[in-house]
Amino acid sequence: MSTYYIKTFGCQMNHSDSERMASFLEKLHLEPTSKINEADLVIFNTCGVRQMAENRIYGQVRNLKRNKSEVKIILTGCISQRKDVQRRMKDKIDLFFSINDFSKFENWLNENLKFKISPQKDNALSGENISYLSINPKYSNKYQAYVPIMTGCNNFCSYCVVPHARGREVSRPSEEVLAEIRELVKKGYKQITLLGQNVNSYKSPSDAMSFSELLRKVNDLKGDFWIQFVSSHPKDMSDELIEALTSLSKVCENVHLPVQAGDDEVLKNMNRRYTQKHYLGLIEKIKKGFEKNKPEKIYSITSDIIVGFPGETVSQLEESASVMKKCEFDMVFFGQFSPRPETVAWDMKDDVSDEEKVRREKYLNEILKKTSHKNNKKYVGGVFDVIIEREKSGFYFGKTRTLKNVKVAIPANCHPELDSGSRDIIGTIQKVKITKANVWSLFGELV
Repeated sequence: MSTYYIKTFGCQMNHSDSERMASFLEKLHLEPTSKINEADLVIFNTCGVRQMAENRIYGQVRNLKRNKSEVKIILTGCISQRKDVQRRMKDKIDLFFSINDFSKFENWLNENLKFKISPQKDNALSGENISYLSINPKYSNKYQAYVPIMTGCNNFCSYCVVPHARGREVSRPSEEVLAEIRELVKKGYKQITLLGQNVNSYKSPSDAMSFSELLRKVNDLKGDFWIQFVSSHPKDMSDELIEALTSLSKVCENVHLPVQAGDDEVLKNMNRRYTQKHYLGLIEKIKKGFEKNKPEKIYSITSDIIVGFPGETVSQLEESASVMKKCEFDMVFFGQFSPRPETVAWDMKDDVSDEEKVRREKYLNEILKKTSHKNNKKYVGGVFDVIIEREKSGFYFGKTRTLKNVKVAIPANCHPELDSGSRDIIGTIQKVKITKANVWSLFGELV
């Protein structure tokens, strides 16, 4: 056994988990390979949010086993503990394990690959096994990092698999989170994203520190870096948190607050535990907070909306449209309802056709195009900080603090202060003058 490959599906939390697994395997002297068919050990870190993602996993496992029968395959992530998945894949998968049961992974490596591994210690403060979160990850690049502050969820939204797949909420001790971020800043990381299924309900087991207090502590760390976070739940968005996220200098001027639906009856059936009125009140508070605390800054607000939830009528869809128009979102991530096993919605009648779900998404997307373009025009003529993420075909591509995509032309004499012929500013924060805006992105030039 010498090489490994991790295939990650889904959210930022899954990507962060994969970074920790990669680091763990490399300490055992396994080498990463960029080609899945060349790996001796393949780990699928799965997502169960939609059936489409699940089907892709089944297809890739089947093809991999057909091409290389001796490969060892491990399944973790959101679908790994489902009995129907285990029955379907039992002849192709060597180990199913939940990321919260990392000792099962360690024991399998000990027994099957003959490694001598000392088990990770459980977090005695939380009473739960989140030991894997203390593993130093193998970050995917040298300037952006995901830092999980908690895992699991207590909300049990009727459509969501997360509480079933990840268990109940467990927070990391604040000192452990701060120590990880401190090291990242020392190494020059510029963008730190705090992760959790519901970061708003974070509560440190060591000192009861809240999320707003944690944000203030991170903001006080010395260094030039950005702070971002996902994901938030409207029912836990307090006035204290709104004041922190709209005032702290290192916290980026972007708030992602999933509404999921605009109609109160649909929200109730989703078990979201807030109303349209409450949500709109939060958005108004957030906007006023930015206008009071950062009047010179442009801010952005993004959201998630599910279309075609069981029982959703056309008039109820119009409530989602109304919320979009009132909030003037910069971006909305749409999801067509997909019934998931073990959730309450699994037993609801999926009575909106696939064709109608597509139509509803397109309808709402037309509203989004208008508000997104209107908001993007505010940037034209201004100079903004942009973190440069990649270079392709004579352009740099990056993001603003508000998570706007920016395409930047590279001048012929770009940055002569660097090594001769080098134009590599990837991973740095640059001043960019915005010259043009379209629906989804901005265009600019280096200042």
